[in-house]
Amino acid sequence: MHPKTPLLLLLFFAAGEAAGTTLTATPAKLTQSDQEIKIRWSDLPSPDGLDHVAIYSPPSSSDRDFLGYIFLNGSTSWRSGRGELTIPRLPNLRAPYQFRLFRWPAKEYSYHHVDHDGNPLPHGRHRVALSGEVAFAGSAARPEQVHLAFADRADEMRVMFVCADAGKRAVRYGLEKEEEKGWAEVGTEVRTYEQKHMCDAPANDSVGWRDPGFVFDGLMNGLEPGRRYFYKVGSDPGGWSKTYSFISRDSEANETIAFLFGDMGTYVPYNTYIRTQDESLSTVKWILRDIEALGDKPAFISHIGDISYARGYAWVWDHFFSQIEPIAANTPYHVCIGNHEYDWPSQPWKPSWSTYGKDGGGECGIPYSVKFRMPGNSVLPTGNGAPDTRNLYYSFDSGVVHFVYMSTETNFVQGSDQHNFLKADLEKVNRSRTPFVVFQGHRPMYTSSNEARDSAMRQQMIQHLEPLLVMYNVTLALWGHVHRYERFCPMKNSQCLNTSSSFVYPGAPVHVVIGMAGQDWQPIWQPRRDHPDVPIFPQPGISMYRGGEFGYTKLVATREKLTLMYVGNHDGQVHDMVEMFSGQTSTEASATEAVNQTKLSSGTSTKLKISPLYLEIGGSVMLALLLGFALGFLLRKKREAAQWTPVKNEES
Repeated sequence: MHPKTPLLLLLFFAAGEAAGTTLTATPAKLTQSDQEIKIRWSDLPSPDGLDHVAIYSPPSSSDRDFLGYIFLNGSTSWRSGRGELTIPRLPNLRAPYQFRLFRWPAKEYSYHHVDHDGNPLPHGRHRVALSGEVAFAGSAARPEQVHLAFADRADEMRVMFVCADAGKRAVRYGLEKEEEKGWAEVGTEVRTYEQKHMCDAPANDSVGWRDPGFVFDGLMNGLEPGRRYFYKVGSDPGGWSKTYSFISRDSEANETIAFLFGDMGTYVPYNTYIRTQDESLSTVKWILRDIEALGDKPAFISHIGDISYARGYAWVWDHFFSQIEPIAANTPYHVCIGNHEYDWPSQPWKPSWSTYGKDGGGECGIPYSVKFRMPGNSVLPTGNGAPDTRNLYYSFDSGVVHFVYMSTETNFVQGSDQHNFLKADLEKVNRSRTPFVVFQGHRPMYTSSNEARDSAMRQQMIQHLEPLLVMYNVTLALWGHVHRYERFCPMKNSQCLNTSSSFVYPGAPVHVVIGMAGQDWQPIWQPRRDHPDVPIFPQPGISMYRGGEFGYTKLVATREKLTLMYVGNHDGQVHDMVEMFSGQTSTEASATEAVNQTKLSSGTSTKLKISPLYLEIGGSVMLALLLGFALGFLLRKKREAAQWTPVKNEES
């Protein structure tokens, strides 16, 4: 570098700055306990409502390549030319932050340079002040963005994290919280991707691209089933994470608990180029509450597509992983691919009926494929030298449920690799071990939202996928993409098989759309031809419940029953529920039946007679029915007395 370059750079930054205007950002070093950054300015002449502070990382970024911005009028004293703003803690982008104050004359307010919602974006022309850098205290190589996932074996748990360099890292883990008590240590694999691997803008442009760091992948193995393990990741030279814990998978467990949703997205504490999802914070908050209430019961999280909504703006992924770390570092976090991770016109599969567009922002599935690693080995080459697209379709058992994930963004028609996998996987499910099967993908097979552009695709899904779901007795099919909650009855070829909310499996899966975890934009409900003049579109007969509130679902399954509950973010309460019975009897009942059958077959009695034991059992059953009726009546009266108001099931 030329010896005069630093001076020239300083002169460049100083050009156009207002004399005397100051801008500071504190603290200059963010420690683990620092949860906010204070921005202060003073001596700004003739303040205007469009004056703003823009956020940059790395500090070498040009004025036009900001991460986001905040208007000064968020401070009560802004009209005086001085004020203060508070920004919640920002994620570690492996480079310092810097803040710059800009004027934005109203005459330059242009609709030719707009954000995702059509709002004009700042152009970064009239900078008047520059803050010092805000860096992260301690080692820049310290691990961040820790998250877990199940692996191929039940006695394994995968952990992934991000560091600024590719130096050697490890995972240490054990049953005792104190590390010195026999913790094991395993190494890690490391991967990354480069700007040239992105398939288009903004992902490969200077505005959207930021160095993603290095993604480390460690596999803890030899785990005892259903035990709490403690772990940390890192290295002695680069530093270690704090200690986290998880409950290992138990393949013989007779209960399954999962938290499932789609389309959650990310909260960022500033305005930026794309719409971000403030409500995602509430989803994480309530799920964290539920996980903590479980104690030592195992659970996992399922996020079925449209993960971060980064759309090619790389740092949004950093915000996302920092946001989910409180739940994902202690509970396995599973995903499947959605249109906002993958779609771009240059992708290889382009059937005539597809609606695949530019929703992926030029990422083409690459950040998703490197930052997550799900079980199985579904791979699709990118063809441009970039890392392969992964995590497309896979399955695993968790307790009494077999979970299957598919990709609605890649070829799923009969004869495709994915279709062959799904068929083979469903064929070999052990229903005595896992009486329930839950199938998940991003775009829904059924919805009453006015999603006209996907109607042809839904017909293809009904043609190619629904026969598999029916043939192999899939219990529940979960979908995202539509940013609403909607539960359908058990469906077969668009026909409803049962309209109850509590039933024995009727021969087809219940379909539920669960894309209500954070993203807020959604078309109206589908108009009804028989109600052309009514402003409220009634639900079709196959739709059992639908609502517009944000939230998530909780699944609880035993060998006898699977229950899916819709929890609303506005109050953290259950607002819809469906129960599906497997038809299997409990272990105790099966044992009693086996004993009775043994007695009958042993020849102790050659003619049928009603024994006192049967009369005693019959009496007990009648007493239980009467008590159940009385308890149900009391609970109903209590609920009515509390004046519980259900979520609206229609929208205008």
